[in-house]
Parts: sequence; structure tokens; C-alpha cells
Amino acid sequence: MSATPSPPVESPSSPPPFARITDAPLDGEALLARIAHPSHGAQLLFLGVVRDMNEGKEVEGIRYEAFREMAEPVLLSLLRSAQDQWPGVRAGAEHRFGHLHVGEASVMVAVSSPHRAEAYEASRWIMDELKQSLPVWKEELYRDGESQWLKGNSPVSNRGEE
Repeated sequence: MSATPSPPVESPSSPPPFARITDAPLDGEALLARIAHPSHGAQLLFLGVVRDMNEGKEVEGIRYEAFREMAEPVLLSLLRSAQDQWPGVRAGAEHRFGHLHVGEASVMVAVSSPHRAEAYEASRWIMDELKQSLPVWKEELYRDGESQWLKGNSPVSNRGEE
């Protein structure tokens, strides 16, 4: 008879990561507090904000669409992968949905680690992976009244074609 293995115990330096898809404004200080650890000498917070120009067009804002029940597990998995690749790193990330204006933060990634090199590497990897695989779609809204779903972010490519 074999014993059922117990689940692994989380070390103080690598708790489960924090992931959230929200329509509320992002709070960087709160996310940094979630990932802080007294033995970590590096904390890094990346904010992605809505810019006023893209490819020569004046941007009024961006409308993000997301299916939270699908997006949060994907984001959590990315963060767990980062913590596996950089042992001892703590990670958290949040992404907004809804209509955001120029200057508003749409995404944030926070990483803490004993040293800065791991924090920078993990943060960059998380953002690169998030941009590729997170099921959040964005429609750029232009000052001239036009709008456009950005390449690779169209929520349904065959809408109305069945």
C-alpha cells in the first residue's frame, strides 16, 4: 500500500503568485506589498499605459475585452512558470478591461527577488509571454472617431460567419 504524497509546502520566498483581471484602476503599491519579502533586495513594478499615438494615429483610448474566467488562469500559469524558471522570485500581475483613457495603466507586473538581475529577467519574460498568450483583446479608439482591433487581438475573427 502506498501513501498519498502530501502537497508541496510553499517556501516563504515562493508563495503562489497573484493574478487578477479587473475593471478597477491598478494599484502598484498594493501589488508590490503582495509580493514583498524581507530577504528580497529587489522589487520591480512595470506599468503598461495607454499612449496618445500609435503608428501615426492620435489615440483617444483603448477598449479592452476579456473573459475573466479564462484569462486569470492563463495569467496565473504564466506567473507560476516565471517562479519555476527563477527560483525564489515572487510575482504578481493585473490587467484591466473596459475603456481606458490615455495615461491610464492597463497592465502591471510586479516581481521581487533577492537580486535585481532575476527581477528584471522575470519581469521581461512575464510581459513578453503575457502579450503573446493572455486572452485579452484591445480595440484602439482614435480621436477622429475611427477604431481598430489591434493585430493579434481580434476577439472573434469570424464574427457573424457561421
